Amino acid sequence: MPRAQLPHWEHFDHDADMGIRGIAPTLAGSFEQAALALTAVTTDPNAVRKTRTISIKCRAPDNELLFLDWINELIYQMSTQHLIFGRYEVKIEQGELTATASGETVDRERHQPAVEAKGGTFTELRVYRNEEAMWVAQCIVDV
Repeated sequence: MPRAQLPHWEHFDHDADMGIRGIAPTLAGSFEQAALALTAVTTDPNAVRKTRTISIKCRAPDNELLFLDWINELIYQMSTQHLIFGRYEVKIEQGELTATASGETVDRERHQPAVEAKGGTFTELRVYRNEEAMWVAQCIVDV
């Protein structure tokens, strides 16, 4: 399978903020990859231990709003519980997202957080299939 067809995430530039993008063969997979891109804004996702798992549910009338709700719920959970996540499992059925996010309490010395994500925005918000039929989920995150 060519690399372009493997699930992956990336950042893209935007003035003072950061763009996150998840790319995968499934809609749920693109949300998982975008969540890893969100974690990577703060720290290396591979450096996060998976000692705590939380459940998340979101519902929205379209994929873009569902994606924004997902990203903002993750940011809320990380901020209020002082957690950082390194693994995500997402299911999406009929406009409802059910997911788990696994991670640990932020350890400033080990994670060395570069910045804090404050919220997902409508800027560059898109969920679509690209020319390789891969799902792409993206938005700009305030940092």
